[in-house]
Amino acid sequence: MRAVAFVGFKKSGKTTTVEAVARVLKERGYRVAIAKSMHADFDREGSDTWRFSKVADEVIVRAHDTNALLFKAKDINALFSMVSADFLLLEGFKSIQHVPKVICARNKEDVRELNDGLAIAVSGVIASSDVDEIDGLPVIDATKEPNRLADLVKERAFMLPNIDCGLCGFKCSEMARMIVRGEKTIKDCVVLSSKPKVTVKIDGQVLPMKDWVQELVEKTIKGMLSAMKGYREGRRIEIVIKED
Repeated sequence: MRAVAFVGFKKSGKTTTVEAVARVLKERGYRVAIAKSMHADFDREGSDTWRFSKVADEVIVRAHDTNALLFKAKDINALFSMVSADFLLLEGFKSIQHVPKVICARNKEDVRELNDGLAIAVSGVIASSDVDEIDGLPVIDATKEPNRLADLVKERAFMLPNIDCGLCGFKCSEMARMIVRGEKTIKDCVVLSSKPKVTVKIDGQVLPMKDWVQELVEKTIKGMLSAMKGYREGRRIEIVIKED
């Protein structure tokens, strides 16, 4: 799954930009997921769902216009692991450091304040002015050139594992910046480019694991199975756990 974060301050055009890119990618046959970071509380204190969440691990909501599953992911990796898509478009998430970003800006000052080395383009309100480039970043109006911006997203979107395993010699944030600068590629990420000996999938999504974690899982499982009648060495061991 590839990802891009659309970051910007309030009233900078983030939603319009994400919507335009998502529509183009969807029309091209890709499966698109959108994640929105909200500053307001979604599940307000005192509401029915808030009360349920105090006594349940997960709360499912069925409304006239949508269905929702309310839960608390322990971290951003756990949240994104639930998504199955070709492209994940993030609205907000300014602090995220392992995906490239499109800055949605109101002015040049916004761009300079938000550019943390992960920006690949500028869009939003400022794109309606006669500005083609800011600090080397192309300015693309998503309302007039959605296909151009979607092309850029398709070409440059990526998402690193965000586990800082150190196998490549860098943190994921450092590697992400080098990929954006063109100094590295996604193939330089050892976790994503190598074929792991142990693979764990949760609802179809691969759970990234460091080498020592893979070794621990392998030895633990083999150790438990070796004591069972009928166990034999095999080149491939598959275990599926289904939650009813």
